[in-house]
Amino acid sequence: MNVFDDLRAQVADLRPVRLFGRISRIDGQLMAVRGLNDAARIGDWLEVETRDGTRIGAEILRLTQDEALALPNGPRDGLAIGDRAEHRVARGIAPDDSWVGRVIAPYGQPLDGRPLLRGPQMRALHGAAPDPARRGRLGARLDTGMCVFDTMLPVVEGQRIGLFAGSGVGKTMLLGNFARHMQADVVVIALVGERGRELREFLEDVLGAAGLARAVVVTATSDQPPLTRRRCAPAAMCVAEHFRDQGKQVLLLTDSITRMAEAHREVALAGGEEPSLRGYPPSVVHQITALAERAGPGCDGVGAITAIFTVLVAGSDMEEPVADILRGVLDGHVVMDREIAERGRFPAVDVLRSVSRSLPHCARPEENARISEARRLLGTYDRAEMMIQAGLYEKGTDPLVDRAIQVWPRLDAFVGEAAKGGITQSFARLAHCLDPPQQPPPNVKATGRR
Repeated sequence: MNVFDDLRAQVADLRPVRLFGRISRIDGQLMAVRGLNDAARIGDWLEVETRDGTRIGAEILRLTQDEALALPNGPRDGLAIGDRAEHRVARGIAPDDSWVGRVIAPYGQPLDGRPLLRGPQMRALHGAAPDPARRGRLGARLDTGMCVFDTMLPVVEGQRIGLFAGSGVGKTMLLGNFARHMQADVVVIALVGERGRELREFLEDVLGAAGLARAVVVTATSDQPPLTRRRCAPAAMCVAEHFRDQGKQVLLLTDSITRMAEAHREVALAGGEEPSLRGYPPSVVHQITALAERAGPGCDGVGAITAIFTVLVAGSDMEEPVADILRGVLDGHVVMDREIAERGRFPAVDVLRSVSRSLPHCARPEENARISEARRLLGTYDRAEMMIQAGLYEKGTDPLVDRAIQVWPRLDAFVGEAAKGGITQSFARLAHCLDPPQQPPPNVKATGRR
């Protein structure tokens, strides 16, 4: 696309008639505007010019017979009765191929200090998912750059996976690893409600120059208004759909769905929706499921969006509303455990509590046999660990427990290993971990000295 396409798109948005209303009252977090009833719709945008010249955006959340009730996108300081509010249509986003390697805000503004072209097509923020009767099936296995995800928790083209973790257990580092190493044409990253100081650290240290070169980063920091934070994940989905429709394989990383749901809760409660689901409004279910359904394989002739959504689970509560809602619509979930992180193993993945629903179809019979064997031994060790650590287990009591004790250190290390030769080499490494070491001759000590 060239600069003239960008100019044509902007000219197409110009309207010969501009509609204005006036603020009639300010009630709690909402402002009521009169004079727009013939044009205003739920989700439309208003722009208010205060008496000191400040311009404040607002989104219409409710309509009555005489008023449009809108939530300001930021502080309400300076708003007054009688201020003029200009009506705008619902604000979408217009992605462009030139956005690769860029950092943008959820409304499409550049955040890296360089001009940003907008694409020729404006996409609705809450677009429809692909036709379920026409969309493709899950594709081939993807190289992930990590042994555990190449083998026991595989990811395939178009799969949607949830990454469930508490704060500070390494989920952001894991996402950065996926962004740098996972097989994809384009990577789209949504950072919802992240700390402002961490954005540069993520871009430079976690993602790196090579990772950013094939990525589009959409971010809204924690100090942004709830309307902006709620918009971040759907805006990133629009960018991913732009590249998917070109036939590309897109990797979408969203961190986190929990913060998007919290932002939606703020907006919905301000709009008068009643809380339920531990304080979340009922509409949060549709908000999450509709976003997840837009990812996955596209219809015939287009690419696929392989999506990884993170969920913050306080106190490892996998039954909290956001985790429960998302887990029900995904093709697998990965649980990260704080105790594993505290003993220094990265990624802190609890393999026994994690599952990839692409298995067993994406692996060969011999590979599935290796995965089943590894899980059986890990489960055996987990059940006997307390007795082992307390010194209550006597060797020879149970041959399966004996073998689990023998291979557990190697399997635990395997989960944290980087893949160095793709999926085939990762399975070869898993087989090596499961094979018992050769016993030394009776007259040779374990050190190898006679």
